[in-house]
Amino acid sequence: MAAEGEAGAEAAGAVARAPRTARGERTRRALIDAAAAEFGARGFHETGITGITRAAGVALGSFYTWFDSKEAIFRAVVADMSERVRDAVAPRLAGVEGALAREEAALLAFLEVVTADRLLYRIIDEAEFVAPDAHRAHYERTVGRIAARLEGGVAAGDLRDGVGEVEAWAIAGMNVFLGLRFVLWAGEGDPDAAEVAARANRLLAQGLTTRG
Repeated sequence: MAAEGEAGAEAAGAVARAPRTARGERTRRALIDAAAAEFGARGFHETGITGITRAAGVALGSFYTWFDSKEAIFRAVVADMSERVRDAVAPRLAGVEGALAREEAALLAFLEVVTADRLLYRIIDEAEFVAPDAHRAHYERTVGRIAARLEGGVAAGDLRDGVGEVEAWAIAGMNVFLGLRFVLWAGEGDPDAAEVAARANRLLAQGLTTRG
């Protein structure tokens, strides 16, 4: 559990500061990476600031240069994970033609991110209770990117008129649960990520019925 002094610092507020130097960025990066590993392994309530700084190889006082509390760094970890998903997906969409092909490429990139960092689900799920606004912001940013792609598809004539926010949330939900089942809960004989993405894309394109 967090020490009493840490709990008092957390009550001061969840504030994160942007570094102004390369050295500061390296320190902040080390803290966020260490915090992600600690939160992922132990959960928010069992993780202490001293454990984070020890794992990061950073002095305790340096922590408070960048973060006012454990909650602040937890929020920073959630935001960082959201940005990493975005940064992994964006390059995979470059040069991909067609709205549905872009969704397949985006899902495949997401599944690969989850495969490389299985802590993402635990931390994002815990954020629902530790930092509900950060949890909601993560999904709203994710869905916003999908919605923008769909709107582009409508404008290009790839998708029917009226496709928008509802469909974007549906696709996001599908992607989250496909990652849960076929990455975190993957078993022998399961389809690989490319097949999962292709079959999900077929669902978007053709639906479930036998009608044309």
